[in-house]
Amino acid sequence: MKQKGIDMVNGSLWDKILMFALPLAATGILQQLFNAADVAVVGNFTGEKGAACMAAVGANTPIIGFVVNSVVGISLGTNVVIANAVGMNNKDTLSKAVHSSVLFAVLAGIIIGIFGEIFAPQILQSQNVPMDVLPLAEKYLRIYIMGLPVILLYNFEAAIYRGVGDTRTPLIVLTVSGFINVILNLLFVLGFKWNVDGVATATVISNAVSSIVLFLLLLRSKREIRLIPSKIRINEKVLLRILRIGVPSAMQSMAFSFANIIIQSSINSLGTVIMAASSAAFNIEVIAYCVLNSFSQACTTFVGQNFGAGKVDRCRKVLKLCLIEDAFFSLASIGLMLLTGRALLSLFNQDPQVIESGYSRLMIIFTAYIFSMIYENMAGYLRGFGISITPALLTIIGICGVRLAWIFLVFANHHDFKTIMFAYPLSFIVTDIMIATAIIILKPSRRNMHCQDANGNNK
Repeated sequence: MKQKGIDMVNGSLWDKILMFALPLAATGILQQLFNAADVAVVGNFTGEKGAACMAAVGANTPIIGFVVNSVVGISLGTNVVIANAVGMNNKDTLSKAVHSSVLFAVLAGIIIGIFGEIFAPQILQSQNVPMDVLPLAEKYLRIYIMGLPVILLYNFEAAIYRGVGDTRTPLIVLTVSGFINVILNLLFVLGFKWNVDGVATATVISNAVSSIVLFLLLLRSKREIRLIPSKIRINEKVLLRILRIGVPSAMQSMAFSFANIIIQSSINSLGTVIMAASSAAFNIEVIAYCVLNSFSQACTTFVGQNFGAGKVDRCRKVLKLCLIEDAFFSLASIGLMLLTGRALLSLFNQDPQVIESGYSRLMIIFTAYIFSMIYENMAGYLRGFGISITPALLTIIGICGVRLAWIFLVFANHHDFKTIMFAYPLSFIVTDIMIATAIIILKPSRRNMHCQDANGNNK
């Protein structure tokens, strides 16, 4: 496989941002389509247990998001450190970041997996999961947690490739492993008559395939990101730099996911049909989010490399272009999802109540995505400069704080599905205002004129 990067510090930007973001969006969409296949298979091929199986997978979505995103958030640190090192042509730091990240991902997966297996029942019981869904949800969660080492390894490997401007290699690898996931879904559920354990096992196996393939490609790479087994160790200085950027992002993801767990708990209190509808809608709406978020990640990486190269004027231009291009592609994807929304929901479950409740969620969430697009790109811009604590704190206050307040103050008095959903647009509007204010006050391109190397020293 020919591995190519993008020259982010020279030449035009608008086309290169597209070359980076669109494969990244495709990667996220494919990943979500394969995840959606889990829900569709159990919803259509497990007989009368279909709605309960869908609800079980849906009940686990925010929990898994909390566990995985808390660590994957740290991979943003890997992305930024590698991007800065590329901009400064610091091959030594780049190599140390690659080897430290790979080992960190595996160790984190093992440690979190052990705790997850121990506390899985208590976690689900705290989420108001109905008794008819609880055994299925626990079965799914336990199997998924067993695969955390390979799941986290793939995400950190993908971050390494993104740092050097290569989003195509993870896309190709994910495509192959995703089709393996779909085939195994059908084999385990239709052939072996499993239910949620079948789709969970298929997910773990396909993630193992993708992480192993990327690992082998890194071993054989002829570029600066080549992985050398004898060098796989933690470099304390480089890991500290990664954590300095990544931990605030991880804390943000944890708080974000915690708020979503509270929201999911409120959704669970409305019954199995609403749980199934929310699960189906989530698997559709997140496709548009993949498009939206890909430009945010492009913003972080492009700003990171240009900041490392001392080209701060290009950093400001990156933010403007990412906002414009993101608006175009996000609105196009949202329009397509709304036009085909009911038909797509029927692929998961043909119950009219599930379809209508799911579509009402889509309408509200897609309104929120307009504001989410602005927030994501501005936060990505700050992270590219290595400013990670500020967007993390503002996100915790603006998104998590608003959503929790809405659930405990408003939903408590208006106990219906639409009331829960309105927490999303409101929280994004508040966070947009705070992040924009932070950029105006911090002026990152002026305050950081003296570039730092990946160890945090002034260049």
